[in-house]
Amino acid sequence: MAAAVVLAAVLVPAAHANGPGGGVCGTGDVLVTICAQDNSGSSGSSGSSGGTPAEAAPAAAGDESEAPTDKCSYDRVDPPPPAGHQAWRGHDPADGSVYKVVCDSDRGGVVFLPNGQNAPAAPTIDPELVARKAAASMRLEPPKVASPRAAGTYVVGMPMWMWATPSATTFGPATATATAGGVTVTATAKVTRVRWAMGDGTTVTCRGPGTPYRQSRGKAMSPDCGHLYEQPSYKQPGGRFKGTATATWTVTWTAPALNDGGTLTETRTTPFTAAVHEVQVVN
Repeated sequence: MAAAVVLAAVLVPAAHANGPGGGVCGTGDVLVTICAQDNSGSSGSSGSSGGTPAEAAPAAAGDESEAPTDKCSYDRVDPPPPAGHQAWRGHDPADGSVYKVVCDSDRGGVVFLPNGQNAPAAPTIDPELVARKAAASMRLEPPKVASPRAAGTYVVGMPMWMWATPSATTFGPATATATAGGVTVTATAKVTRVRWAMGDGTTVTCRGPGTPYRQSRGKAMSPDCGHLYEQPSYKQPGGRFKGTATATWTVTWTAPALNDGGTLTETRTTPFTAAVHEVQVVN
């Protein structure tokens, strides 16, 4: 029978590289553990024959090279990366294929497997995973809603101005770097939009923090982030509309050594309430 192989690749502090577990290889911030159990009774078995690499199974309990039970699957990248891409690790595309490794714990990367070889190999560094590590180190906070105010009272049919108080931690830009396995990624994050769910079934998307209202603006609509309630809030639970302001942080990252880069997003949400009343007119 074919050998059962488990591979776990995870970004961890370098101090963990000598921890307990199966065979450990790799340097820096990457820990790669490979454990194999040969159920055929013969030595040297390294994987199944023929076909596409399938989901790896955990090593049997008691195996002296026992690894974490994190299961990983291997999917061939189709279409393949262009020749010369870092994923080929210097190999000729005619000599094999590139596979994407995805584990149950969301860890993963990419590997090159020669033609005819189906046993998992240690994944190369996925720069996007390093970029996410950099983003996780940043202080990306939700919007600090200034209006609508919880203590304010608003009127049906009157323009409401929404805005949040901007700061480096609530709108950016914020920059951080992370390194894994010799790959250094620089990431910059900033808020690119705020989606206001107003609690009355409508949403408003604003491209910035919004403009603070001043009495000199009278009944004018906000130039960049406003709403007009058409119904009072007295029928809502607590007599108030319950809304949220969700900021989308766009993280732009670059990995110069790999001539690679891209973007990813994070979201942060702040709840708010608005008491909206009708104006009573006396004849």
